[in-house]
Formats: sequence, C-alpha cells, structure tokens
Amino acid sequence: MARWQDRRPGFSRRAQYGIFRGYVVAVVGIAAGAVLLIVSLTNPGAFGFARAIAGEAAHPAGQAGAEARAGSQTVIAAIAAYFNAGRQNAALRREVAAARANALGMQAVRQENQRLKALIRIIDPAAPPITSARLIGSTASSTRRFAVLSVGTRSGVRAGQPVRAAAGLIGRVIEAGPNTARVLMVTDPDNVVPVRRASDGLPAFVQGRADGRIDIRLINMGINPVRKGDVFVTSGSGGIYPPGIPVAIATDVRREGAGGRLASDPADADFVLVLPMFQPAAVAALAESEQRAAPSAEIAN
Repeated sequence: MARWQDRRPGFSRRAQYGIFRGYVVAVVGIAAGAVLLIVSLTNPGAFGFARAIAGEAAHPAGQAGAEARAGSQTVIAAIAAYFNAGRQNAALRREVAAARANALGMQAVRQENQRLKALIRIIDPAAPPITSARLIGSTASSTRRFAVLSVGTRSGVRAGQPVRAAAGLIGRVIEAGPNTARVLMVTDPDNVVPVRRASDGLPAFVQGRADGRIDIRLINMGINPVRKGDVFVTSGSGGIYPPGIPVAIATDVRREGAGGRLASDPADADFVLVLPMFQPAAVAALAESEQRAAPSAEIAN
C-alpha cells in the first residue's frame, strides 16, 4: 500500500473540492483587493468610515501605550535626578557663592561711588583741590596719629597742605615723597586746629589727645557757652586750613570747653582731598619770624 503523501488528490473528491475552493477564494480575494486598491486610488475618501472605525478600535490600546511610555520616562527621569542630585547641589552652591560675591562686590562699588560723589559735591570751583587720594595706612595703635596718602610730590602734594574727607577735616601733610605723603591727623596731640562754632562763630581750637580723642578748648575763658552737639568748623586763622571745614562735634561739656568727636572718622574715609593752604604767604611769614626768633632766644638763654 502506497504512503499517504504519495497519493494524488484525484483519489478523493473531498480533497479536490477543498483545493478548488482554495483557488476560488484566492482569486476572489485578489479581485476584491484590486477593486479596493483602484477605488482607494481614484476616491481616497470612500473608506474614511473604515479608517475611523479602525482608529476607534485601536484608541484604547494606543492611549494605554502612551501612558506607559510617559510613566516609564517619568520613572527614568526620577532615577536620573536622584543620581544627579549631588552634582546639581554642588553646582548650585557654587552659583550661590558666586552670586553672593558679586553682590558684595556691587555693594562695595556702590559705597565707593557714594563717597566719590560726596567728594565731588564739596569741591569749590574757586579753590580746586590739589589732588584726590586714598588713605593707605595709619598708626591706630600708637599715641601719635599719622596717616599715609597714596600720592606725593609728583601729584603736587607739599608739606603743610590740608587734607579733608567728605565729612570733615582729617589733618595736614607734614612730609611728602614722590608717590606717598604723611599726614598729621587732627587727633594727634601736636596738631592744634583753630576753629569756631558754626552757629555763632565762638572762637576755640581743637587739640588731639594721646588716646586718639580731641579736646575743644575755648580762647576766652569764663562762662562756658558750649552745648552738647555743637559743631565746630575751621576758622581760617593761621593761614593753613580754609574756613568752613567741619572739624569736631561737642559730646561732653567741661569747665574749660568740651570733649568731642571728629566730624569725619578717618577709619571711614577711603578717599580724601588734598587742598591748597588757605594763606600760604601768611604761613611763610610766620615760619620766617619763628626762625628769626629762635637765635634770639638762644642768645638770651
């Protein structure tokens, strides 16, 4: 007996009918596909309802897939952010530190501009200053009170010239080099500044103390008219300091005058002006008379 796979379909009518139906279905499918293809090319909108039905049927699956992708991306982003948190925090700390440094720098520049504007406002066009300078040093721990300027003879600075800040008098130049100058401050015991009370012109003089403070001493002794808060300005006597520069403010009244504080604290004065002497001829004449009197005093002794 022959094997089954070697038998021909003609021996079974059922097999023949099955093969025939298969051919018929294939031919009908090809014809239908060709018709649908032709219709879709000639009239693309004819099968819009079919595409809509297919889209509605696929909508739940597509939405579920989109939500799954979004959820997976969120989880991945959260994991990445967790591992990058340390690096991001370090970068943020560096940015905050840089922003704080920039803010401090801007504040310092703003304060410096305010001081410079204050100096510009006090400049007298009729008597312009010699130059402007910085206070680059001082003797705060000594009984003597000196300061160092950042300019010298190359900028026109000479001994005897007054030095003032925006708020008031600082002192006078006693030595000048090419690029620096030494200032005898108002708080030095050897510095005596003729002053007057700003309200009524009461004459007095300001003298420094060994502890860095100042004394306001009246010229005319008697009843002390000084009151706490009185402002004293330069009088112009002696020819060194121009009149009207604030010098001291009375703080505690005494029998012979008052103790006081400087109108301008040198510790807060970054920029100063070097002024010309008020009456240089009078100062020169006084110095010459003192030199002439010195030999006479030695002979008398």
